[in-house]
Amino acid sequence: MDDLSSLTSRELKGELRKAEEKYRQLCDKRDELNQKARVLREERDMLNEEKKKLIEEMKKAKEERDRLVKIMKEHKKRRAEYQQQAKELIKKKREQRGKYKGNSLFLKAEELKLEIRRLEYEQETVPMSPKEEERIIKEIKEKKKEYEKLKEHLKEQKTVEIDLENLDNAINQLFEMADKEHEMVVKYYKESQEFHNKFLKLVDEIANLINESNQKHKEYLDMKKRADEYHRKAMELKGKILAIRKERKERYEKAMKMLEEFNIKARAFMDEEEVEKFIEDNMEKLKKEGKITIGL
Repeated sequence: MDDLSSLTSRELKGELRKAEEKYRQLCDKRDELNQKARVLREERDMLNEEKKKLIEEMKKAKEERDRLVKIMKEHKKRRAEYQQQAKELIKKKREQRGKYKGNSLFLKAEELKLEIRRLEYEQETVPMSPKEEERIIKEIKEKKKEYEKLKEHLKEQKTVEIDLENLDNAINQLFEMADKEHEMVVKYYKESQEFHNKFLKLVDEIANLINESNQKHKEYLDMKKRADEYHRKAMELKGKILAIRKERKERYEKAMKMLEEFNIKARAFMDEEEVEKFIEDNMEKLKKEGKITIGL
């Protein structure tokens, strides 16, 4: 800080006026930046509140998805059990092939039927690339065509053993039960996928909100830092203002004391400007000798 004692009273007054004006400007700018920082903080907090709500929605979507997947897996397990039982019966028919040679076409048709069902289940429930799905659809069409040809040949057969008929009924019943379970698998799979897609969408939205919130927080910190810098400068200037005021007060009191010591009767009629002029006119003498002489 400049040596205030080297300044005249007029210069000191001018310095005070400039410092006070600069102080007001710094405070105004500080307050403006603090207001902008408050707005950024509020925007950041709003984004965080929205994020919390979406996180709750995401949790609920995940819970519902997991619940549906669990039910789907139960139906899938039963479907597999019925299919396995049907395979075992078909295997039994194959073992009887020696006894029922005339029904070999029927066994082949049943095997084709089972294979077609397996491929259809795979197409409907297993995630795959468009190219792989196209391959499976083509294979299903070819096997269905082959199955229809076998059915025509089977119509030409005159007799079917009663034991095989019973096996056929059991196989058909198992396939029907497997089909019902498959319908439930598809139903719960679709429902779970809806919640899974909702879950993924919420994950993306939350990620975007986090990025926005982080950006707002960064802007808030930058704005607050600028405001703090203006506050620091204002406080430094305030120290200077207080020092100038103190210097002026000390000079005024010292001058008044000297006036009293010399019993200047006109003292009571002097205003502030006259006192300052008196101080300024006698400053050098005051600093050197610590006293002045005024003629009345």
